Amino acid sequence: MRESTRKLILAELEKARVIAAKANGEDRDLTTEERGQVMAFTEKANELKKQSDEAAAALKSLGDLGGGIEIAPDDDGDKAAPSQYHRVTRGKSVGQAFVDSAEYKAMLKSVPDGRFGEQTRVQSAPFGVKSLLTGVDDSGAGSLLSPQSLGLIPAEDPFLSRPLTIRSLFTAGTTTTDTVDYVRILGQTNNAAPVAEATSAGKIGDGTGGTVTAVAGGLKPESGFTTEKQTTNVKTIASWMPATKRALSDAAQVRTLIDSFLRTGLEEEFEDQLIGGDGSGENFLGLNNTSGVQTQAAPAGGEDNFTVTRRARRKVKIGGRAIPTAYAMNPIDWENIELARNVDGNFYGGGPFATTPNTLWGLPVVESEAVPVKTAWCAAWRMGVIWDREQASVQASDNVNDYFIRNLVAILAEMRAAFGILRPAAFCKITLA
Repeated sequence: MRESTRKLILAELEKARVIAAKANGEDRDLTTEERGQVMAFTEKANELKKQSDEAAAALKSLGDLGGGIEIAPDDDGDKAAPSQYHRVTRGKSVGQAFVDSAEYKAMLKSVPDGRFGEQTRVQSAPFGVKSLLTGVDDSGAGSLLSPQSLGLIPAEDPFLSRPLTIRSLFTAGTTTTDTVDYVRILGQTNNAAPVAEATSAGKIGDGTGGTVTAVAGGLKPESGFTTEKQTTNVKTIASWMPATKRALSDAAQVRTLIDSFLRTGLEEEFEDQLIGGDGSGENFLGLNNTSGVQTQAAPAGGEDNFTVTRRARRKVKIGGRAIPTAYAMNPIDWENIELARNVDGNFYGGGPFATTPNTLWGLPVVESEAVPVKTAWCAAWRMGVIWDREQASVQASDNVNDYFIRNLVAILAEMRAAFGILRPAAFCKITLA
């Protein structure tokens, strides 16, 4: 049931309840007029529920039967939303969840022996993932890459996709609306100071009717934040790819297509948007284009990359009034830092046999191709928030171009999310040598 329909039903029932409560409070029976009103409100609520149940049943029937029927658009004019959102358990990828879902099984049951013939029409019900538990870190993208996937190619193939890392640094949130309002902290004023004991119960002025004398009156100084209201819209990232009807019958291949290509491709683009999105059109507003972030210039006057990365950490802590949590840089720049040697030819770091995680100045280092070469970030990353509206939605259909007569289907995957920076000064962009 849609949230909007549920609210309408509750509103009608509340009207009936108010009338009944009034009569009970006055210790009397309902009047003829009041009984008619209560019945009208109750019948309206029942009718709304009936319409909602019939719509849900029709949507499920279309998904189960397939037959090439287009699922009707929803109220927003987009494709029909999933009838329910699924929670992916730890260790299970989105692709595996899809092939294990009732939507996929219903699609297979619509054809003999679960095999799609040349003339069989394909139209699956939408499969949605609302809250995704991933890998070791629930806020990251750890298990979007399946450890092993039988069928087409292994999902962890390094030539297929790059490691996903940036998303897990930010605070993970959720939203049920298409617009998110939040407060951005621009600065703060700390006027904390020692205050003498009050010497009078009344207010003590300066003799001119102006300001109050704090010391004599024991008045505590006021501190505060400078803030501004920000609004960010939920954006959609989508991608689809063709597959044969024979492949659609093979759960292992379907899982591989979703995890190795579609889902990872969405997250890869999302990672690029988090750093480089310019905010125009359907693009996210990424860190590179967020006003108020701090900057650290390239090394100069005997400085090196070690120097400027350390200065950036200090800026986040003092200028941003935040505790930095990690560095992020391009793999090429991190390679140059790891290969740096002193005058004796020894590696500054652990060298080729180091077994400790990547760290710099005591902070973890996250490598990401989304960060441009000769650029790095030091930040209190939790000051950025990702609000997930729809972490994954998967649907299959042959109602694309001439796919029906070519025995092909289109598998569509999309995600919807919003992104915002709560405290820009907690992020420092570093220019490297």
